[in-house]
Amino acid sequence: MTDEFSVESVYAELLGRAPENKMEPRLAPLFRAMEILGEPNKAFPIIHVTGTNGKTSTARMIEAGLRAHGLSTGRYTSPHLSKVTERISIDGAPVPDETFVRIWDEIRPYLQIVDSELEAEGQPRLTYFECLTILGFAVFADQPVNVAVIEVGLGGITDATNVGDGQVSVVTPISLDHTELLGDTTGDIAYEKAGIIKPGGFLISAAQPVDAAQVLLEKAKEVNVPFRFEGVEFGVESRTVAVGGQMVTIQGIAGRYEDLLVPLHGAHQAENAAVAIAALEAFFGAEKAIDAEILQEAFASVTSPGRLEVVRTAPTIIVDAAHNPEGIRVSAEAIHEAFNFTKLVVLVGVLREKDAEEILRQLKESLGGLATEYCFTESNSPRAVPAEDLAEIAMDLGFGEDNIHVAAKLDDALEWAVERAEADDELAGGVLVTGSITLVADARILLGKADA
Repeated sequence: MTDEFSVESVYAELLGRAPENKMEPRLAPLFRAMEILGEPNKAFPIIHVTGTNGKTSTARMIEAGLRAHGLSTGRYTSPHLSKVTERISIDGAPVPDETFVRIWDEIRPYLQIVDSELEAEGQPRLTYFECLTILGFAVFADQPVNVAVIEVGLGGITDATNVGDGQVSVVTPISLDHTELLGDTTGDIAYEKAGIIKPGGFLISAAQPVDAAQVLLEKAKEVNVPFRFEGVEFGVESRTVAVGGQMVTIQGIAGRYEDLLVPLHGAHQAENAAVAIAALEAFFGAEKAIDAEILQEAFASVTSPGRLEVVRTAPTIIVDAAHNPEGIRVSAEAIHEAFNFTKLVVLVGVLREKDAEEILRQLKESLGGLATEYCFTESNSPRAVPAEDLAEIAMDLGFGEDNIHVAAKLDDALEWAVERAEADDELAGGVLVTGSITLVADARILLGKADA
């Protein structure tokens, strides 16, 4: 039996549980699992990351900063793009297949104890996400890592990752997403996300809507932790577009960092970098500045797969996992700023639990005349909105019949988009694939980018 097959078989076993979008608002089973496993959630310090957009990019930047300091790191993020092991990274790389399988085999009997206790109480057994989270903690404890950067799956208060207590709690920008689960206002959503702020910790927050900032501030005061907000105590001082990214100067909470090259596009990535630096400063005691060379070395290595990622040139194909209106808006700004396209062919696929109408409205508004044609398609996910339905929504929003194409199969959609982008020699055409993480994942694989 090959390792590859073993990872696949473990993944199949995980998929047999309640799926990712059916998260249970509970923590007791997670604490029970930790207790039986000897508390791996307390085996290493944690930097805990929540927010609506920018969590994974920020987590990757924090991790790079820790590694540049010579620390061994664990990083837990979701979802994955091509392989489940990407969610549990050790020292910047997906956990080796054999470790993933070995630790799963070791913890499986203990998870079965928790499952049977839950079933005896008439509760659903551990979900897919709960099991993966327990596996992540167990892998990091087994290493053991010096520090783990852990991204919340959804919300905060009852998210499975909240069995860990963050030495630093990081909140990236909050906007409306998952409203059916988290609440209808950014303040309500912030209340859920504030659940990761714990006594003995330190809050680092991106700039937030007023109601969200207020909620986070109140929680920090209630549990008596220091707090620093972007735009108040730290932030991006200046930035200029550079080859392959941008040069940024950041005022941190303990130092000022001039002319850092961040190899990612867009104002939002500069802000993520500022939040990551503040989180690192807080982790190291918030008293002294980080060595500028160490920081530059860290940022030089940062990648963010699936986030405004150029996966092919001639024509340029960009994949971007923006999956809510605010994500679309900031990505569109970055495209206008960092690429000199004269026209853009946009491939869109959306999942059912998302606000497809708002996503399309935002695309139309933000990309404006740059987007000459749209192709509606769908990912392999059973939750994908049918391409025909997206086209109908677009028609209602006034996209114009001549600018709309439908290709349910992604390979057909890509082929069509590349042809259209190349159709006019006078214009510099590009292709953008966006609207859902599952679509971006499928596109990356089709375009030969299997590693993330």
